[in-house]
This record gives sequence, C-alpha cells and structure tokens, in this order.
Amino acid sequence: MKKRGRIVAFLLIVVLFLTAIGTTVTGVSKNINLGLDLQGGFEILYEVSPVDEDQEINRNLLEATVETLNDRVNRLGISETVIDIEGDDRIRVQLAGVDNQEEAREMLSTSALLTFRDVDDKKLMDGTDIKEGSAQQDFDPNSNDPIVTLKPKDSEKFGDVTKEISEKTPPDNVMAIWMDYEEGDSYEEESKKEAEGKDPKYTSAPRVSEPLYNGDIQITGDFSVEEAEQLADIINSGSLPVHMDELFSTSVGAQFGEQALNKTVIAGLIGVGAIMLFMMAAYRFTGLIASINLIFYIFIILVVFDLMNGVLTLPGIAALILGVGMAVDANVLTFERVKEELRLGKSVKAAFKAGGKNALVTILDANITTMLAAAVLFIFGTSSIKGFATMLIVSILASFLTAVYGTRLLLGMWVESGFLKNRKTWFGVKKSQIQDINSKEEVEPTFFNRTINVVKHRKKIFTFSITLLVAGAIVLSFLKLNPGIDFTSGSRIEAPADESLQTEEIEDDLDELGLEAKAIVISGDDDDLAVMRFDSVLSEDQVTEVTDYFADKYGKDPSVSVVSPIVGQELVMNAIYALAIASVGMILYVTMRFEFFFALTAIIALLHDVFFMLVVFSLTRIEFDVTIIAAILTVIGYSINNTIVVFDRIRENIRAKDKAIKDAKELAAIVNKSLMQTFMRSINTTVTTLVAVLAFMILGAQPIFGFALALVVGLFAGAYSSLFLASQLWLVFRSRKLKEKPVDFRKKKRVEGPQV
Repeated sequence: MKKRGRIVAFLLIVVLFLTAIGTTVTGVSKNINLGLDLQGGFEILYEVSPVDEDQEINRNLLEATVETLNDRVNRLGISETVIDIEGDDRIRVQLAGVDNQEEAREMLSTSALLTFRDVDDKKLMDGTDIKEGSAQQDFDPNSNDPIVTLKPKDSEKFGDVTKEISEKTPPDNVMAIWMDYEEGDSYEEESKKEAEGKDPKYTSAPRVSEPLYNGDIQITGDFSVEEAEQLADIINSGSLPVHMDELFSTSVGAQFGEQALNKTVIAGLIGVGAIMLFMMAAYRFTGLIASINLIFYIFIILVVFDLMNGVLTLPGIAALILGVGMAVDANVLTFERVKEELRLGKSVKAAFKAGGKNALVTILDANITTMLAAAVLFIFGTSSIKGFATMLIVSILASFLTAVYGTRLLLGMWVESGFLKNRKTWFGVKKSQIQDINSKEEVEPTFFNRTINVVKHRKKIFTFSITLLVAGAIVLSFLKLNPGIDFTSGSRIEAPADESLQTEEIEDDLDELGLEAKAIVISGDDDDLAVMRFDSVLSEDQVTEVTDYFADKYGKDPSVSVVSPIVGQELVMNAIYALAIASVGMILYVTMRFEFFFALTAIIALLHDVFFMLVVFSLTRIEFDVTIIAAILTVIGYSINNTIVVFDRIRENIRAKDKAIKDAKELAAIVNKSLMQTFMRSINTTVTTLVAVLAFMILGAQPIFGFALALVVGLFAGAYSSLFLASQLWLVFRSRKLKEKPVDFRKKKRVEGPQV
C-alpha cells in the first residue's frame, strides 16, 4: 500500500503541476515584456552636453532630463519604455512597440528651446514667457490650415514685443519663432532657403503689422494636423535642460519583430520537443522524468522572468533554450552515474543514492563556471546582451533546481516505491552489462561495448590539432574577420520585402536617396531581405528619409542601426575586458577547486574553441557583431562545463587509489579510464544542446543565424577539446612534474615525507 501511495503521489504532483501550467502559461507569457527585436521599436544612446558654458552636467541634471523625456514619451502613449542613465553623461532610451518611430525619435531629441527673435536674431522672448501646457493644435481662421497656438504669461510684455516689431519697415517686421536656435544660425540665411523651396531651421516667421496686447501667439507653417499636434506636445513637455547627441541607435520594424518572434518560438518548441524524444530514447523511463522536469523548468523561467519584469529578446530566447541544454546536462550526469552504479550490480535504491551524490559535485562545479561567464556578460554587455545574460543566469539557477532536486524528487518516488527494483533496464542499462556485485574484477568502461585507448593516440591528436590551428591561422591572416558596425562604427539597414530583391535594384534605391553603401547583401528565405552596410554614420534626417522610402516601397519598416566611432571603440574594449575577466575568473575557480595545471589546460582548450569560432566567421564572412561575443562567452562557459566534468572524474579516480600517483603510466591509465567513463555523457549533452541550437539556426529568425552558427561551431570545438585535448595536455604537463610533485587529490594530503 505504501509503495502504491508513492506512485499515486507522483501522478498527483505531475497532474497538478501540468494543470497549473496549462491554465496559467498563456497569461504569464503574455505579461512578459518583449524586446525591440521581437515587437519592433527602437533604442537610442544619447551623449549629454551642456546648453551653455556655465552649465555643469551632474546627476541632478541628468535625472531632470530623464523626467522630461518620460513626460514626452507619455504624451506619445507608449507604455513599454526604459530610460536609463549610463555613466556620467549618457542616457539610453528604449521604446518598444512604437507605431511611428520617427515621430517618437524627433520628440525625444528635440531640445525644445523655444525662442522668439527679430530679423537680426535678437532674442525677444523664450519658452519661459509661455504659460505651461498652453500649446495646442488649432486651425487658422483665414485659411483653415493647422497651426499651434500659445498663451503668453504676460500679455503686456508680448504686446510690447509685437509693438516693437510692427514699427519696423517691411519686410523686417517679422517675429521668427525658433525651436533649438544655435549660435551661428541666421534668419537672413534661413529665409533665403525658404525662398528656394527648402525647409528653414526656424519653425515659423509671421509678419506683425500691429501690437497684440490680447490674444494668443500663433505658430504657422506647412503643418499637417499630426505635425501640429506633435509640436504642441513638444512645447508642453518643456525644453530639455541639455543638448543630446545620438551616439548609437537601432530600430526594428514591427512586422520584422513579429516575424522574428513567431519563427523563434516555433524553432524553440521543435528544439525542446526533439530534446525530449532524444532523452526518452537514450534513458528510457528516467528520460521521461527528465522531460517532465524540462516542462517545469521552462514554466519556472517564464514566471521568474515575468516577476523580474525582464525584457525578453531574441538572444534571451536562445539563452532559455541553451538553459534547456544545461538542465539536460545535469540530468545526463546523474543518469550516467546511476547507470554506472547499476552496472556494478548495486540495487536500484543504492545506485540511485550513490549516483546522485557523485553527480552533485560535478554539476555544481560546471554550473558555477558557466555562471561566471554569464555574470561577466551582464556587467559588460549592452542592453540586448544584458537580457541574454539575465536569462542565462536565471536558466542556470532554475535548471539546477529542477534537474537536481526536481528529478530526484520525482524519480525518487518510483525508486522508493520498489516498483523499479527488478526493472534496471528502465534506466537504459542492458542486462548483459550488469555484473555480480560480489565480483571483485574491475570492469573497464567501454564506448558502445568497445574499449578504446584514447591516451595512446595523443600524439596523433596533437598533430591533428596543430594542423588545424596552422590552417586556421592562415585563413584568419588572409581573410580576417568581417566586423559589424558594432565594432567599426557606421550604419546598417535591413529592408524586408514580400518579393525577391536584386542588388542592382537596391543600388538604384540608394541612388535616389543620394547614398552609397559599402556592401549590399541579399539574404532571407526567399531573397527577400536586403542588408546594406555604410561606413558613415547616417544623420537623423537621413535615417528618417531611408525609413520612409523603404517602408513606402516595400510595405515593411526597415531596421536601422547606427553606431558612432566612440561607441564602437567602447564595445571592442568591453568585449576584450569580458573575455579577459571571464578567463581569469575561471582560472582562479578551477585552481581553487582542482589545481593550477587543470586551470592552465582548461584555458588553453577554451582559447582553442574561441579560435575556431573566429576561423569559421572569417571563412563565411558573416558579420562579427556584439551578439557573437555573447555566443563566445556562452561557449566558454559550456566548454569549461564539459572539461570540468572530465577533470572531476580524473580527480575522483585518483582519490580512489588512496595514494599519491608517481608513475606516468598509471596516471595515463587513470586519464583514459576517466575519458571513457565520461564519453557517453559528453556526447549526449552535446547532441541535446546541438538539437536546440540547430533548430534555431535552421528554423529561427534571420538575425539570430550568426549567433546560432557561433554556438554550433563552439559546441563541436568544445566537445573535441574537452574529450581529446584538455585532459591530454594536463597529462603531458603533470607527467613531467610527477617526480617533483606527485598527483594526490585526497582531502588529507601527505605527499612528501613519511606516510602515516
């Protein structure tokens, strides 16, 4: 009865959890904020500069600027807004789901320093002379054209100003109304432009024929109703206390974002489904338990991200699926250790207990090192990379909880019930592999029933690796990388269409706009995406012109990214810092947990993985941008995860000898045994993660292709370096030092002197 009760409890827990997930997952997923790349919108990084020489940029001034910007954004009716102060003189604005990006952009960047001047550019009044909130859109009573009306605070002052202007001889009886007048601007020059049919810098220049002591100020111009309303909103929001210069911007069309979201979600579902099928095929019943926990894991991630009010981006979804791989890895580690214990002839209960205990330390070490990479990404990454890092950190924590404790709880109910007592094959172990528990014969680990001496072939492995490294170095020296605008500065435009595009057609479009691209690449599933790269930084007016042109012609808003040289240099330095700090952190951790030689060979293996990722990007000529840095750091975390699993087994097998190892042959045998014991785990973990990443690369959105390719290359390189390179290098280094320093990982070491 007690046995049946545990199984019933298991079924109740699973049914209750799945029911809860089924009834709430839709609401939770809808509440999660989507990033710009998934719903459209734009992001701008501004550098703040003083309005005049006496002004000092400080925290209070920046906060006042953010307050004004928030007021302007609220007038646009945008709900999902993030405006952050960065450093001492920068403000980052993110607006998601914006229908009219150019309207929002103009409202943000306009300083709204309203001044009233005569034809000699003498200031007569400014925005402080206007009643707060009095600007409104109206219509000219004579022509019925849209205008903006303002109410002066002091009618007497306004009357005196208009009287002074009215007394001037025409055509000098003009009151020029300026928005953001700058030193050097001239009414005379701007009026000549207006006469030639060009837009002047001043907003309006009405003639004053008589004093106006009563009534409103009228701003006239060739306005549409929307433009007049926007101008009124800008004036009502108040002038910015500073000038803001755009350093970086990126925009994504709403249709583009929606398409990316749909493709990525479908790819993710297919990837997770494939992982579940693989787990059930490889680990039978325990694979089913792991699949149930994966569902719990994904739901927990969504709930936590919702509670954190996080912003989900394309890289964030990739991090979630990568976290699935991490969760699977923890399960694979546990299941492989349980299978080892079962092969030794232990009972299901004893094998379950011993396997879980042995796997826990390895899982902890592996997760902590990956967490180091994620933390560095969060500190040094830009907004979208921070989102990726946040999701990766949450994923690691959630995968640890569900894979370690969730799997143990659910599988433990079946083990404790006794139902699996005589069903060892349900764990994926063949009867022929189970030896008598009383047998003292040590069974050598095999790979598909074959004993392989990997260590014996280390010279061949080193020769193969060196050959590849030399070939890669030649490729990199001649082809070099194709850095994106993130690192070189410039502009990038992605124009989607419903039809196949030709390079010549895009060149003609750019000719009409007076632009020339450094490179044009046609991509997409049906050659329906034109990617244009410019060396120069497009101005705000050019961005507006380009956006309007391609939106009108192809029916979809293009995505535009602009990076100034300053930001490009900072991204390069941040990328270098991130890689360096992650490497140092891992060296320190691995040295502390193992020894320095392990740390040294682990870093060499990581450099090997990163090098081949760079080689592939050099060969394919795919743009190397900031998301690839995220992929590199992710692979670093994942690769060292694999390497530590092997190192952990080497340490465990050395401890089992209960003596210091002084013989090189004995050490080589231990390393080979450890490799064979972890071979299947490494293969299965790599395959499950590759399944998810390949789903993204093949089925996911185009913007994430480069990211996914970097992960695929890194995973292959990481599996190779972990299984064949790192442990062999460690063996070579330590074999040379055996006489000076025998290998001993016992908790109470007594290497030198008489052994007690």
